[in-house]
Amino acid sequence: MKYFLTILLVLFCSFLFSFHKKENAKQAAEQFIQVLGIAQDAGYPQIGCTKECCKNYWIGKETKKHVSSLALVDNETNEYWLFDATPDITEQLQQLQNSLKNKNQFTPTGIFLTHAHIGHYTGLMYVGREAMNAKLIPVYAMPKMKIFLENNGPWNQLISLQNIDLKPLQNENTITLNKNFLVTPIQVPHRDEYSETVGFIIQSKKKKVLYIPDIDKWEKWNKNIITIIKNVDIAFIDGTFYSNNELPGRNINEVPHPFIKESIKKFGELPVLEKSKIYFIHFNHTNPLLRKNSDEHESIIHKGFHAAEEGMIIDL
Repeated sequence: MKYFLTILLVLFCSFLFSFHKKENAKQAAEQFIQVLGIAQDAGYPQIGCTKECCKNYWIGKETKKHVSSLALVDNETNEYWLFDATPDITEQLQQLQNSLKNKNQFTPTGIFLTHAHIGHYTGLMYVGREAMNAKLIPVYAMPKMKIFLENNGPWNQLISLQNIDLKPLQNENTITLNKNFLVTPIQVPHRDEYSETVGFIIQSKKKKVLYIPDIDKWEKWNKNIITIIKNVDIAFIDGTFYSNNELPGRNINEVPHPFIKESIKKFGELPVLEKSKIYFIHFNHTNPLLRKNSDEHESIIHKGFHAAEEGMIIDL
């Protein structure tokens, strides 16, 4: 009898544990961020690249990597927002369907743009009449970015045909998306030929997520990135180049970014918990972090940092 009661107790505990896991899984699927891409603007492999890094893709040793973008998903309200509209938007939206409760939902609730470099806004062309022919998708843009879209084709045609509906953003002015999410743009220094550049803080009821795919050197910013990291739960930050030797024959000062080596040194004294928040993203095709089996990838993991991966989900 005692043995029988013990068996019942074990089974009951197992049931409770299983139920708890299912409940957690259900909750995790309600609000989350999904990484849709991790590559720099021109993607991986990159056009015209004959280096070993891209050759490995063409001979089947590596997989394609899409251009950096995040999806903010609220399955409770059947809404989702994109952060950056990339040239890979077609495949990215297709892959996202697997995570949505409401399937075949290809029209985003809104799109947030960081700046006017090719990997971050040109996906808008696919919502026009030649493709999706969407109706008034809200597109959130900073003042110069908004003017750029309004005054240049083919983007202004998206406005005149009401494929998109431009929504103005202001630096550090928080907007409410719905009952679950807030978004705050934060202006950062970058090569601003056509528009200013921003990162975003995405806030749920439980967490804050930082997204800065592009920035010049951390020292050029009038904010302290370490302080910001301490005040968020996850930080997706510029990891374009691992080091300064990735573009031989080209002046790397023309495309300034914080090298990952520099960032690791800058953040090296952070406690383990703070380091674990950091996910590098926006990798150039030359960046060894694109390869999970590289020594550099293993090195940053050993130091307590992360490399963002396509498809990864951050529960909010």
